Amino acid sequence: MSAVPALPPLTFSSALSSWRADPATLVAVLVVAAAYLYLRRRSDVGRGPAAVFLGLGCGVWLLSGISFVGVYSDTLFWVRALQVVMLLMIAPFGLALGKPLTVLAAQPSWGQYVDAALHSRFGRIMTSPPVTSAILLVTPWLIYLTGWYPALLGNSLLDAVTRFWLIIAGFGYFYVRLQIDPVPRRFSPALSLLISAGEAIGDGVLGIVLWQGPLVAAAHYEALNRTWGPSIRTDQTIGAGVLWILGDVVGLPFLLVLFRHFTDDDRRRAKDVDAQLDSTDDADDTEAPPSALWWQNDEQFQQRFKR
Repeated sequence: MSAVPALPPLTFSSALSSWRADPATLVAVLVVAAAYLYLRRRSDVGRGPAAVFLGLGCGVWLLSGISFVGVYSDTLFWVRALQVVMLLMIAPFGLALGKPLTVLAAQPSWGQYVDAALHSRFGRIMTSPPVTSAILLVTPWLIYLTGWYPALLGNSLLDAVTRFWLIIAGFGYFYVRLQIDPVPRRFSPALSLLISAGEAIGDGVLGIVLWQGPLVAAAHYEALNRTWGPSIRTDQTIGAGVLWILGDVVGLPFLLVLFRHFTDDDRRRAKDVDAQLDSTDDADDTEAPPSALWWQNDEQFQQRFKR
């Protein structure tokens, strides 16, 4: 069991001044960012995706561990919920927008291995929309409604592993849904919009369960003897709202990207249909007989009239 240090009341001022050294997050973010910058030099990924990868992806990932979110994550339920949203929804979205698999595939010695892994049976299964969406949806339920949550509050190693898993689960979800990186199989953006609607319902149900259901890890929070801030029940209610409402709010940029892909796909299909119609019209014009009386184009009549 890792002891939780006594912390001052969480205010706007203390939130700005609360920082900690989180070795697991620091090492992971630095390795990922350095590898991405080094490998991107041999790819055609522009500065825009790279800035999003580093700023939104690695930046939010880093803040989730070293800022007040990491400091108070074991003290307040709603802060831990905020950390989950940051690691499951925000940071992975930024990482996926950076096209990291495009960067890997551009390496001369790695491209064939990336392609082989994606098109293997395991790769096709694990990168299918039902699998990645199920992992993203089920993970928060397992964390909060099993012994997983109380265990990670008392074990720093499990805490670090859980946070890393949230990044992986979120990245797999956005990588498959955005389809801006190499994928084994592409699908219509309309299907992605339908999946998003179902996931919004799932997040809402989890929020209601945490709001109206029994206290989660009550023994841990009672042992803190916290004399400031919301009560344990109110704290969990706020956390339920963070998971439900904030999770949907931060998903709006993703929906905007999906709508853009949907309209681009629709325009591309319309151009393909127009091109097919134009080619059909050209073929009909080429094969059409010249404008004349029918008997003037008949070979037998032409030979007879030439006699």
